[in-house]
Amino acid sequence: MTNHRITASTPGRICLFGEHQDYLGLPVIAAAISCRIQLTAGRSSRPLINLNLPDINSREQFSLRSQPLAYARDRDYFRSAVNVLLRNGFRFSNGIDGEVRGTIPINAGTSSSSALLVSWLNILSQLADNPQSLPAMRLAELAYQAEVLEFGEPGGMMDHYSTAVGGVIYLESQPAIRLETYHPPLGTFVLGNSREPKDTIGILGRVKHGMLRLASQLTAQDPAFSLHTTPAEHRSAYKNQLTSDEYVLLQGTLANRDILRRALTMLRSASPASFDNAAFGQLLTDHHQYLRDAQRISTPKIDRMLDAALGAGALGGKINGSGGGGCMFAYAPNKAEQVAEAIERAGGQAYVVSVDTGTTLRAHTPPLREPMY
Repeated sequence: MTNHRITASTPGRICLFGEHQDYLGLPVIAAAISCRIQLTAGRSSRPLINLNLPDINSREQFSLRSQPLAYARDRDYFRSAVNVLLRNGFRFSNGIDGEVRGTIPINAGTSSSSALLVSWLNILSQLADNPQSLPAMRLAELAYQAEVLEFGEPGGMMDHYSTAVGGVIYLESQPAIRLETYHPPLGTFVLGNSREPKDTIGILGRVKHGMLRLASQLTAQDPAFSLHTTPAEHRSAYKNQLTSDEYVLLQGTLANRDILRRALTMLRSASPASFDNAAFGQLLTDHHQYLRDAQRISTPKIDRMLDAALGAGALGGKINGSGGGGCMFAYAPNKAEQVAEAIERAGGQAYVVSVDTGTTLRAHTPPLREPMY
């Protein structure tokens, strides 16, 4: 069998604004970053998926003879992607051999799993019996199905759209999906991995369900209440109806909603001559302070890393992802190396990154055969 190999490359992402907002139906602003996952693969004659994962010293191998595929574990994303494509009309009678490599920190809030799924779906759709080239938006939808809906997990759609589409995106999920893309003159970021393990499902469950319960309670008491439209200054009207923790959570949610709106105004009007880097950085820091004090998703180590970054010249920064560990990032358009060194001294692992393109495909040209004489 002729085996032309292809590589799908997909970026990780940082959430600039709107952390812990998308599952409430509120918008988010995210950016793809220049840490990426590459999956190189080609067809094989046996109906077997065989993927080498050298970065984690592992291998993924399973048969395609019985379809749909039975899951071997929770978050069995290699199989779930196949099943989602089967339900969408794709067919797989041949196998796939390949290898996965990447530079995205794993289980650290930078969407390594979503980037992996987008890359894998990009490869699968090309190597199916009935191949199709899927647009980035469709890959994002399928990745959301394979990662979140398939396993009943509590996440939103931000990861899948930001990694598939790339650049800076503004995403609304209610009442319908609406995506805007931007290419603002943003400088360098420094991503800092705390190397503290994350409890993504536990934190999403606590913060998400706590806020949804709170919103339902307030709407029942006051039908005019809305997370979308109630002004932040009106929160005091509900203070006597809430516990102190509930009131702080409401305050933080409304404040972060409004911080995102200010950031969106900046991005929509951004130009290299007028973009205010310092104001953009301050919005990131303000966002983090509410995430730390209201949603309570930061950790002492991540706070130390952020303080070190600001002390070394970063213009702002925040925790990244669901929290409880994982990564932070700092906006450092002028002093990236100094900020990276400060984060390393505070115990983190630093990556200097920039805003990057979305998922890409590259075909490998087969070597020319020597002429026969």
